[in-house]
Amino acid sequence: MIEENVKRILAELPPGVILVAAAKTRTPDEIRRAVGAGVPVIGENYVQEAEAAFSVLGRIAQWHLIGHLQKNKVKRAVALFDMIETVDSLELGARIDRECTKLGRVMPVLVEINSGREPQKAGVLPEDAEDLVRGLAELEHIKVQGLMTMGPRTGDPEEARPYFQETKRLFDELAARGLDNVEMRYLSMGMSNTYKIAIEEGANMVRIGSAIFGERKEG
Repeated sequence: MIEENVKRILAELPPGVILVAAAKTRTPDEIRRAVGAGVPVIGENYVQEAEAAFSVLGRIAQWHLIGHLQKNKVKRAVALFDMIETVDSLELGARIDRECTKLGRVMPVLVEINSGREPQKAGVLPEDAEDLVRGLAELEHIKVQGLMTMGPRTGDPEEARPYFQETKRLFDELAARGLDNVEMRYLSMGMSNTYKIAIEEGANMVRIGSAIFGERKEG
């Protein structure tokens, strides 16, 4: 039951930890039920899927893009989302900045860290993150507000811990720099099987799908 799942998870989360409902493949009705039970943020992986849900639901909660943003979808993304959690290049940041300039808005973004250094995955390598953050900070219509990481998918949640630890260390280092136009406010880490470990390692935003909605029906 979606409502019961949401209420249980919200009761478990420490104060200040934000629940993002990862809504990939979910119906507008499922999303509405989760929001009605207290979910403050809807996380979508794809712009097109988000647009379809948004056309039914409107701004019933905040909408975050938590999947990779293709450059040809930036214009549509900035018109819909309240935050983009997956910025991993200056080129993508510049496109977001350009489209936000046209709309007269500033887009909060998180920098996605490829903490597992997986070549097939999106995200900036940890050692390149500071340069990217400094570059993004120079764009007037973007506001860097923290970091996000996925970490490698494994069966054992405990195996995710080192990747969360490294991302938190990076988060703290960047916060200590005191960079202009950068606010290390959000650390988005952890999914349904790893969010408890992520919180132990400093996450204050968790992206949870199957533990709210049940397993996805794919194929």
